[in-house]
Amino acid sequence: MSTQTTRETIDVKKEDGITWLIMNRPEKRNAMSPQLHREMEAVLEELALDPDTRVLILTGAGEAFCAGQDLDLFFRAGAKDPAGLYRARRAANQWRWQRLSTFPKPTIAMINGYCFGGAFTQVCACDFAIAADEAVFGLSEVNWGMLPGGIVAWNITQVLNYRDALFYAMTGDTFNGKEAREIRFVNKSVPLARLRDETVTFARRLMEKSPAALRYTKEAVRAVRFMNEPQAQDYLAAKIDALRLNDGEKSREQGMKQFLDDKTYRPGMGEFKRKKLSS
Repeated sequence: MSTQTTRETIDVKKEDGITWLIMNRPEKRNAMSPQLHREMEAVLEELALDPDTRVLILTGAGEAFCAGQDLDLFFRAGAKDPAGLYRARRAANQWRWQRLSTFPKPTIAMINGYCFGGAFTQVCACDFAIAADEAVFGLSEVNWGMLPGGIVAWNITQVLNYRDALFYAMTGDTFNGKEAREIRFVNKSVPLARLRDETVTFARRLMEKSPAALRYTKEAVRAVRFMNEPQAQDYLAAKIDALRLNDGEKSREQGMKQFLDDKTYRPGMGEFKRKKLSS
């Protein structure tokens, strides 16, 4: 079953557990306007609680993923309305980082074309990123006498090698999808003609896993990166207990039964077959 909701600057399409969240300003290469930021913040809040959303795929309409901030609407118009600019900045950070990085379901950035400047934040916030070989990435702010806006400079040091982060931020050089894969900015790069199919295949693979296990795993991995060993050990022990308490599908018991009793699952030799508990 497929449904679609269209707003002024974004589209939301739902297809059998996959929700497509589409930045929809193709005439501006999906550059982010204040309106887009406000709509994204509201929609992500709704989708976090949506039972029909099992995996979220973020992408852009047309030939671009996102060309960064709309300089005219965000900065020039914002300079004439300081209060409006403040609200736009808040919404921009809220959806691109806070809402996406803590989204309770798996998130995939599908980068179909141009990805510049501020768009790096939502790519970093997503759990996974799959790019077209033909996609073009760039941090061009230095060429205008600026540094990457928002928290982009922080984002890229979390995902990229420090030398690569400095190189691209300080030169403004562009790189394509294949190069993005080589420097580990994305998980995978494929020809544009195969991008959607590859992304959907990966999303459906994630949907075979326990939703609770996926959520607690992503939360744990993100959190422990900034902890020392004793902090991480304490946090992870609590997280493991919380998962067992809140996993209605009893995924741990399923996995152990398949491995120990049924002999149907062997790591590296076959896929784990998730079974939902009957209601």
